[in-house]
Amino acid sequence: MRILITGGTGYIGSHVALNVLSGNHDLFILDNYSNSSKDVLTKLKIISNREFQSAECDIKNKDNLIKVFSDFNPEVVIHFAGFKSVNYSIKVPLSYYSNNVSGTINLLEVMDQYNCNNIIFSSSATVYGAPEYLPCDEKHKIAPINPYGKTKFFLEEILKDWAMSNSQNRSIILRYFNPVGAHKSGMIGELPIGTPNNLFPYIAGVIRNKYDYLSIYGDDYNTKDGTGVRDYIHVEDIAMAHVNSLNLLKTNVKHETINLGTGIGFSVLEILTEFKKILKKPIPFKFKPRRNGDIATLIADNKKAKLMLKWDIKNDLNQICKDTVRWINNYSHGK
Repeated sequence: MRILITGGTGYIGSHVALNVLSGNHDLFILDNYSNSSKDVLTKLKIISNREFQSAECDIKNKDNLIKVFSDFNPEVVIHFAGFKSVNYSIKVPLSYYSNNVSGTINLLEVMDQYNCNNIIFSSSATVYGAPEYLPCDEKHKIAPINPYGKTKFFLEEILKDWAMSNSQNRSIILRYFNPVGAHKSGMIGELPIGTPNNLFPYIAGVIRNKYDYLSIYGDDYNTKDGTGVRDYIHVEDIAMAHVNSLNLLKTNVKHETINLGTGIGFSVLEILTEFKKILKKPIPFKFKPRRNGDIATLIADNKKAKLMLKWDIKNDLNQICKDTVRWINNYSHGK
């Protein structure tokens, strides 16, 4: 298959790209490098020993998208390109609506123009908001509590309408819970530009001595130890779900929404304990007030993913933390 990945040098996009290449598909990666590096392209070629096409392109620029589609003529788009910080979305909501929503509409219009009828979309469990029950299944009420989550919800609705507008169109929505970890090679992992807003890259910064301590936002949640509980899933398990989604597109599926998570929740302090076991030393931290838009606990019901995608979890929390440490050590030594 000819597969176009938007945001393909980003954290999740790069791992999915490796899985696509291992399946001997033709791959085109586009990215504007706003939160990633061109160096990832070289690393992907080294790890995979495969060639692929790429271009610097912003999904808000329709002319550039048209050139990519004209040259490559993709059969499937796996769509990651988008801003993803809850915190920044609260500060600059219009930027998030412009980039995530308007940019994706551009992409869909160009897909229509070139008869590309299949899309796999990177959504988020943030669409559930504060959960009414746990674990969250796909039937849970949608009630996002921040602009980032709202952009994901709006795009899910747009993609549903797009899929129903043409008998040939197919869309699969994958709602990630908390992707973490790094590739087993230690060559690619999560390294956001600027100050991280997620737990694992901030921990990575503390391990690398970039930060003196980890800020833990909230110690008074109604959880086992007062810190937030999340469903952390290895990025390689996430990547495999995308490859399995390609197989699902070959069936009679029209539009499906599927959770990707482990079904197990860990608190921030439990994560720090796991890293302490591996590093043989504690990670310094300080408690800070809660952040706007954060919730106490979010855990996935992943039964639908297991059934429809023929997919299961391969990596536990210990493996997640080991792979993260390997990535941090390699990155620190310039590998």
